[in-house]
Amino acid sequence: MKLVGADLAKALRDTTIGLYTKAADYAAARGIIIADTKFEFGKDADGSLILADEVLTPDSSRFWPAESYKVGANPPSLDKQFVRDYLESINFNKEPPGPVLPAEVINRTREIYIKAYENLSGRKLV
Repeated sequence: MKLVGADLAKALRDTTIGLYTKAADYAAARGIIIADTKFEFGKDADGSLILADEVLTPDSSRFWPAESYKVGANPPSLDKQFVRDYLESINFNKEPPGPVLPAEVINRTREIYIKAYENLSGRKLV
């Protein structure tokens, strides 16, 4: 709160909770749990609060199929966790440059992202 002040902190809190609640309800109705996400904010030239960067994508959120969720277990996810798991399996040191991903990792990630899109949108990606 010291960094942004009480008023802006309240606006950030209220906006974040409002966005998450609306998105979580939408996703839940489609069988997806938004386990976590991030929102990035800034201010425009007039000083108004703006939402910036990507929002509620498989890169910025963790999407879990509700049907496979069990307390204490790590469910399969519809997000970038597959890539993270691959990078851990090859002991990537998290320093640039990143490794070149094999075609099978790229293709499986694409499949996961398409499934997330189709589940959330109710439409087939052509």
